[in-house]
Amino acid sequence: MCLGIPGEVIQISLDGVLMGTVDFGGVRKDVCLAYVPDVALGDYVIVHVGFAITIVHREEAQRTLDVLRAMGDAVEAELGQPLPPRTAAP
Repeated sequence: MCLGIPGEVIQISLDGVLMGTVDFGGVRKDVCLAYVPDVALGDYVIVHVGFAITIVHREEAQRTLDVLRAMGDAVEAELGQPLPPRTAAP
């Protein structure tokens, strides 16, 4: 199964291609941001197979992460580790 998982962009770099570090509720991965060139730090993106494919609202991302936490095995297969429990909202 391939999932589109929301995460927060916490670092952006340009090394030939737009890349960034995305935080998926505690799990951090390097992601290609080339398909979302207007992305900014703090934006939430949907990531599919290592590529950010769209920018989403923070609230929608949090709701989706909550659902994905309930699907533990599918998310672990996609990210290589389970999502940590949700922390209190900022």
